[in-house]
This record gives sequence, structure tokens and C-alpha cells, in this order.
Amino acid sequence: MTTAKDLFIIAMDLKHSVGQGDLSLALAGAELIDLVGAEAVAVDGDRIVPGGPPTLDDRFMDEAAAALTRQAPYERIEDWLWRRGRDLSAAYQAALEENGELKPQRSGRLSFGSERVEPVDTPARRRATDRWKEKEPVLTALASVVGIDDERSDEEAGLDDEAVTTVVAAVRDAVMELEAVRQRRTIENAAFANLWRGP
Repeated sequence: MTTAKDLFIIAMDLKHSVGQGDLSLALAGAELIDLVGAEAVAVDGDRIVPGGPPTLDDRFMDEAAAALTRQAPYERIEDWLWRRGRDLSAAYQAALEENGELKPQRSGRLSFGSERVEPVDTPARRRATDRWKEKEPVLTALASVVGIDDERSDEEAGLDDEAVTTVVAAVRDAVMELEAVRQRRTIENAAFANLWRGP
């Protein structure tokens, strides 16, 4: 199990409305934090310095490690989040559905309601839920960045590792940047619609 998988399960489990882009950036950050923990990378300022191969037995972690830039100057954390995060939420969902860890759930009583997915009761789900109940600092911090359970402390409380704190801060910046892009598009679209409507 990885922090990214736990974060994805929590996002699905709590049925919290999280944008796919926001969640994808947070998943990329979670992968990077696990790579730091596995000593497969180190964080030097805002750069990701590759180390040895990850010791985690996980397909996504192997993909993440393989995607690292291994030549100096190494990749900036922010650039990694955007590159690795592209469609990452959808990739996690597809993998969990394929493994039978997510099941479709129809809302409402009628069989033609909108379809969504929910985690199946598995050891992986129980582990993610346990980490969430224990307010595990990394999982809580990343969830907070994407707006899950806002009443929890938004300070990086309990993050005693400088590299982890740096990654969480980079994820927060990237999510804020994505929101700014969304707002700008909304304003531009509204202005364009008004232009066509005329005075």
C-alpha cells in the first residue's frame, strides 16, 4: 500500500467532491513522498534527485521511479507534479476497478441513475481508513490540500521531515495555480458569452 492509493481510497470513501486535476496533483505528490521514504529520491531545494530503485512492490511507484529525470539539473518538484499528475486520478481509478477494489454504485433507487464508484471492503480500504482515523500527518496534509475534511488543521502539523513538508507545499501551490486557471477560464468564457449577447 502507498500513500497515493490510501489518498485515492479516502477521496472515494468520503464521497467528497474533489476535482480530478486537484486529486491527480496530490497523488503525484503522495508518490513522491513515498519515493522519498523509500530513499529512491532526495529533495534538494526544489529539485528531485534520484537515488536507488524503490523498495515498494507497487506498479505506480515503479512507474513513478522510471519517470524520474536522472540527469542534472534535476527536475523541479512543481514540474514533476504537473507531468506525473496528468490523468493520474483516472489511472488509479482504472487500476482499482480492474483489481476489484472499486465497484460501481448507482445513486437513487432507479437503475438508470448516474454511476459512481465506491471502495470495496478490502484490507487496503481498512488500512487507508485506519490511517485517516489516526490522522496520519502526511495523508491528512495531502487530503487537506484538495479540500477533504477542511476542519482539520491546515498547518503542516506533525510533518517532521523537511522534504515531505516541501513536497506538500509544492502540491498546495500547484492546486492553487490550477484553481486560478479555472477561475480565469470561467471569467474569459463569461466575457466571451457577453460579447456575443451584445449590449
